[in-house]
Amino acid sequence: MKILLLMSSVPDTTSKINFTDNDTKFDENGIQFVINPHDEFGLTKAMQLKEKNGGELVVLNVGTAKTEPVIRKTLAIGADRAVRIDVEPTDSHFAATQIAEYIKQNNDFDLIIAGRESLDYSGGMVHGLVAAMTGKTFVNAVIGLDIEGDKAIIAREIEGGKEMIEAQLPIIIGGQKGLVKEEELRIPNMRGIMMARKKPLEVIPAFEAQVKSKIQKFEKPPAKGAIKLVDADNLDELINLLHNEAKVI
Repeated sequence: MKILLLMSSVPDTTSKINFTDNDTKFDENGIQFVINPHDEFGLTKAMQLKEKNGGELVVLNVGTAKTEPVIRKTLAIGADRAVRIDVEPTDSHFAATQIAEYIKQNNDFDLIIAGRESLDYSGGMVHGLVAAMTGKTFVNAVIGLDIEGDKAIIAREIEGGKEMIEAQLPIIIGGQKGLVKEEELRIPNMRGIMMARKKPLEVIPAFEAQVKSKIQKFEKPPAKGAIKLVDADNLDELINLLHNEAKVI
């Protein structure tokens, strides 16, 4: 079984976010980058499937050299090899085109796992675009996955419950929290870190693709207002504030 994991490198969610150049560019100074959390669930599921069924796990990233420390972490966790398409992913369509062209030229993957969305821009479009560009079956919001022969048994989250699906391989899925249990998430150990240094990380040039969108400006959420404390016995003041300022009653 051959599995491809689409991996994004994103800022740690505890990072303080700022912008530069009149709020048109993300300021990366002092930011620690990590595996996109949705991709991390996918990585562990891919490892479990490889251990059960045998085969190879390949990690694919669209990014510049700055993403390599995060790619190396996936190798330390257990991926067999990695490929980096050497270009800055400027928008979802551009990134999806890069991935789709790679898949077309390496069209022997049984299962392609992506995160439901990346937690930097939260576009949630890349995996669907890749499926459309490659003509592969696509299932999103996946919270359960098993492989039986040449079929995928899938549980996906829907409003108010879950849906069970059986699909023929090859397939692309968009995984999310629940794909594996949080306590099952893999972390690198010393042996894995040492082995990762010897695993291949192939860097290939970008494919020709059109950039169809441009960032105009970023805006951070407005700062929270000052807290007003009301004496526990002053119910009239509390009601007044809730009614006239908060406007919740």
